[in-house]
Amino acid sequence: MLRALALRAGTLTSHLWFEISSLAGGMLGLGTLCVFIIVGTRRQARRYEAEKSVHARSSLRVVEPTSQAALKAPTTPRRRRKGELELLPPSSTVNFADERKAADIDGVLDALERDLVGLYPVKRKVAEIASLLLVDRARNKFGLTAPRPNLHMCFTGPPGTGKTTMALRMAELLYRLGYLEKGQLVHAMRDDLVGEFVGHTAPKTRRVLERAMGGVLFIDEAYYLHRPADSKDFGQEVIDILLQVMENERENLVVVLAGYRDRMDTFFSSNPGMNSRIAHHLDFAPYDLGELVSIGQLMLDDANYYLSPAARAEFSDYVARQMLEPRFANARSVRNDLDRARLRHAHRLAADATRQWTRDELMRLEPEDILEDGGELTIASAAGLATRSAER
Repeated sequence: MLRALALRAGTLTSHLWFEISSLAGGMLGLGTLCVFIIVGTRRQARRYEAEKSVHARSSLRVVEPTSQAALKAPTTPRRRRKGELELLPPSSTVNFADERKAADIDGVLDALERDLVGLYPVKRKVAEIASLLLVDRARNKFGLTAPRPNLHMCFTGPPGTGKTTMALRMAELLYRLGYLEKGQLVHAMRDDLVGEFVGHTAPKTRRVLERAMGGVLFIDEAYYLHRPADSKDFGQEVIDILLQVMENERENLVVVLAGYRDRMDTFFSSNPGMNSRIAHHLDFAPYDLGELVSIGQLMLDDANYYLSPAARAEFSDYVARQMLEPRFANARSVRNDLDRARLRHAHRLAADATRQWTRDELMRLEPEDILEDGGELTIASAAGLATRSAER
């Protein structure tokens, strides 16, 4: 009997050890699975961060105010809530020469006049906006408060007509008048805003918006956000977020949409909510021949070059022919042409290594620097004039 009990006890012990081993094996397998899940999740997160950094480098640009006046602390009080500003007596007066000086906006307006050739309707519109905000500042001094004006804008026109430069100047102008906290310009395109999979677009867009808060968000070729033919496209999510932010964050952000006029018209017709949030439409017309030659002269002045009379005539004739080409890009094409002229000028001088060159010869471009062998100019992208922006 004792032997039977011993055998039974041994059998139970074996079964118990088997169950314990099975349970341990199951827990080990579950732990291994969890490790694989955690490692996979971390790898996916690292891959997402890497993709995010690549896209962030693609086209998103942040341009801070460049002038010393824009970087220093404001010399006048910013726009404040009612009760924070000491009001003037009702019998007091103001004059707008003093107001312009106090806001320090003459430098910005002078830079617009100097850097942007032509564009008189655009400049007049900018002057009207500046006047409205300047009068608003003066009214605040008497306690005459009014709702903040809508400052969201749309710039339309072909490439190379000054849209980016105007947006940068507008950011600085609004900063000096106290309507923007920082005054930086964030330049974004579709790839900076639209994600590649579900759940990617919203955080990507909000990161760009966070960088733009207190300044201007400039969305170039904004119509590419809307692709109605692609049911899996996430661009509409960006538009929905923008609509909400443009309405709720008007105190902190100015959005500027830019692109070709006909395509922007189609974009607004498909998104009426966006059209209703844009207060100012500025159309940048193509430059005429005289304006393009003047733009080229400004570029050369900044780089300490000039055209001889013969070279100027050759350059003008070439630009006139290029204006008829479908890919002509206004000031950008002029910049590229002058880049190539500088290369030829440098090669011509360096080829005569023993000659003594004067300061004037180092600055002067001749027809042979404009013309290639065979007598025709070409559009070429060279190093670029480092002192000029990509768009006039």
